[in-house]
Amino acid sequence: MDISIERLCIENGLKMTGPRRVIARVLSEATDHPDVEDLHRRANRIDSRISLATVYRTVRLLEAKGILSRRDFGSRRARYEPSGEGNHFHLVDTDTGSVIEFEAPGVEEALRKIAKAHGLEAEIIKIELFGRRSAA
Repeated sequence: MDISIERLCIENGLKMTGPRRVIARVLSEATDHPDVEDLHRRANRIDSRISLATVYRTVRLLEAKGILSRRDFGSRRARYEPSGEGNHFHLVDTDTGSVIEFEAPGVEEALRKIAKAHGLEAEIIKIELFGRRSAA
């Protein structure tokens, strides 16, 4: 991912402690949508002194500052990704919990036409599709 969470933290005036730097690095390098326990496990591989409580506090702070977005993909655990202002689409496998990001220009165009038909200009389109693998 080409987003530097650490850079966003600094731009938002956050003090960058050692644990925050590690957590920011882990978030920047994530190619999935980790939950807090995933983040803790990954951060601990880099610095075993980082507690689960520190990860929770850091994630809440980054969410409050608009740096991270919390996602609920139907599991009991919230998952996180860098915040973004653009269109964003997710496909969630309800059996495994895996999340696939995808693009759908044709769908975006159709949704913009629907909004326009109702007198609105679509600014941001966010889609979450939930499904399971077919048995065939």
